[in-house]
Amino acid sequence: MSVEISVKNTANGDSVRMRVDSNERVSEIIDSAAEYWKKDAGTYVLKKGKTLLCGSDTAAEINLMNDDILELLPDPEGGLR
Repeated sequence: MSVEISVKNTANGDSVRMRVDSNERVSEIIDSAAEYWKKDAGTYVLKKGKTLLCGSDTAAEINLMNDDILELLPDPEGGLR
């Protein structure tokens, strides 16, 4: 099963819509968003609400739902994920 989400680039306020499968990992969502904005995926993390997401978690594990908005922001730990 898949859901449609938005990923918001906190650097410029732009958003991109994506379709995400339930088994897709957070790291793969970061990779796709970073590629879209021509960023280095290894230096970014995703946040859902007030929670930083773990790259190894799947969309199902973080309970992604249609129309969720995730925020792409620079990794506070300097690019380690």
